[in-house]
Amino acid sequence: MERKDVITFGGSPLTLVGKEVIVGDVAPNFTVTKTDLSPLSLNDLKGKTVVISAMPSIDTPVCEMQTIRFNKEAAKLEDVIILTISMDLPFALNRFCGAKDIKNAITTSDYKDREFSHNYGLYIKELGLTSRAVIIIDKNGKIAYTEYLKEITEEPNYDAALEALKKL
Repeated sequence: MERKDVITFGGSPLTLVGKEVIVGDVAPNFTVTKTDLSPLSLNDLKGKTVVISAMPSIDTPVCEMQTIRFNKEAAKLEDVIILTISMDLPFALNRFCGAKDIKNAITTSDYKDREFSHNYGLYIKELGLTSRAVIIIDKNGKIAYTEYLKEITEEPNYDAALEALKKL
């Protein structure tokens, strides 16, 4: 399923592949790759609240800010997993996490199968990257919050996501 003109990159329209998840949906499973090259699936996190911080590439200023902010917030949260997902190779993510002292968020890559990006409607057809979004999955495996950013060069609304977490 393709969705045209739902996001832009610097004002230029792009196409997303996959169906957007909505609040109340059962969160689709996916498998991503951790920085040590081991797989991590959503099923591995059953029974936990999961904040997914999706983004195009760690090597851009907005993605860097998003990752650092959610890592900082993760240190303050109990029983919440922050899962950062991009198309970056695990080696680049590992380098970034070491350089920026990212220890509280789990940083992963969707490069291998692009399963997350397709299952959550975030695969950018023209760029082969993951679009920017924040998705919260509650302990019961249901989508509790979504923010699909229309312009991928903008930061997400951190306060709205954190407020949604407090309500869980």
